[in-house]
Amino acid sequence: MAETSIVREEIEQFGKLAGDWWDPKGASAMLHKLNPVRLGYIRDWIDQHWALDEHSRRPLAGKTALDVGCGAGLLAEPLARLGAKVTAIDPTPELISVARDHAAGQGLDIDYRVSAVEGLDGTFDLITSMEVIEHTADPQQFLNDLAERLAPDGLLIMSTPNATAWSKLITITLAERFGAIPKGTHDFDKFIAPERMKQLLAKAGLKCLDVEGLAFSPTRGLHLSEDLRLNYLLAATK
Repeated sequence: MAETSIVREEIEQFGKLAGDWWDPKGASAMLHKLNPVRLGYIRDWIDQHWALDEHSRRPLAGKTALDVGCGAGLLAEPLARLGAKVTAIDPTPELISVARDHAAGQGLDIDYRVSAVEGLDGTFDLITSMEVIEHTADPQQFLNDLAERLAPDGLLIMSTPNATAWSKLITITLAERFGAIPKGTHDFDKFIAPERMKQLLAKAGLKCLDVEGLAFSPTRGLHLSEDLRLNYLLAATK
């Protein structure tokens, strides 16, 4: 069993992207396009899970949130605006530096830390980890560590590419070849199918509440879908 979820080569790869992380037309442009879809899913599930007012502008007020593999803060900042007390971690120092500077410029108080999840104390009401598990050394241990930090009645939301030929074609063969995603970002052998993910979650003591596809079409762009072939989001609890 791996002692850490960190893969050193991944840190080097993502550290190179820090400079233009917040540029919607830069190397991380795909993350900017993914973010609104992710946020829609998160908002729907926090409202469902805690029976919140779907019209509230700060539904996470009074709750703690942990964003694991936060990059330079694309998701952490909206979570803070939704009212959460946010801790956001990433093992890449360059990204955390950019995240802190950007949050300060937005007047947001986010606790950014250069850390892996196993190095973190405490529990959190909401844990998010988007497009991270496929970059870890040991997915099962990573989920075990997330489960340990999820508070009672807490909610875990994740996203990851599916282990399908379609996902390999779109994510690696096309997106990386033509520059939509930086080359070398993904390793298809580390992609996880939903069925296997549910097994890993169960072994970590987590119950999968929902799995929803993240699909792409020329007319709609990236959107939530019943089609799981490309990428999917999931919600889980203890």
